[in-house]
Amino acid sequence: MRYLWLFLLGVLPLAAQANRDYLSSDEADQVRMAQDPNDRMKLYLHFAKQRLDQVSQLLEKDKAGRSALIHDLLDDYGNIIDAIDTVSDDALQRRLNIDKGTAAVAGAEPELLAKLKKITDSQPKDLSRYQFVLEQAVETTQDSYDLSKTSMSQRVAAVKAEENKENAERAAEMTPAEKKSAQAQADQAAINPARKPPTLLRPGETLDKANGKQQQQQQQ
Repeated sequence: MRYLWLFLLGVLPLAAQANRDYLSSDEADQVRMAQDPNDRMKLYLHFAKQRLDQVSQLLEKDKAGRSALIHDLLDDYGNIIDAIDTVSDDALQRRLNIDKGTAAVAGAEPELLAKLKKITDSQPKDLSRYQFVLEQAVETTQDSYDLSKTSMSQRVAAVKAEENKENAERAAEMTPAEKKSAQAQADQAAINPARKPPTLLRPGETLDKANGKQQQQQQQ
């Protein structure tokens, strides 16, 4: 029982950390307000810069307990960078223009990489306590930067390929009955496309012509 209790003491903090939000409630509200993907990408980028600035400030002073704060800030930072890529992929799936957001990301991420490298090179004495999330942050930022330099046509093709892969995986998990039902719905949609609303206009007749004809009849 004593060993089980010690195990729980080690696991519970990790579980709580996994459920921790990487944005504050105010930041989440700002994200919800930014409906345009370009604006949302820039907003996430702003939050990412703030996290690294906070890390730099903590590293300037050797205070007790700073390593836990640095760890959480770097973890939040990595999640924010991932969110940028998620927004851009979703926008590409919806055929939305993200040129401005992508340009902002491509312009800022080299600086972010330089700041992360500076942390590594400075070899803080408590580095071992947040080295793993620091390495993850570097890898995530590098991947995001490489993605931002990829041509839009290539990214659209990659997103489409990923979408097709996910659809194929979902189809593979469907039961025979579910597949039959889905195929029947697709066949029905092909046979009976969405109908136009009923109209009393004759073929080739517009609403203006019909109104003019009705007015003539009333005058007679």
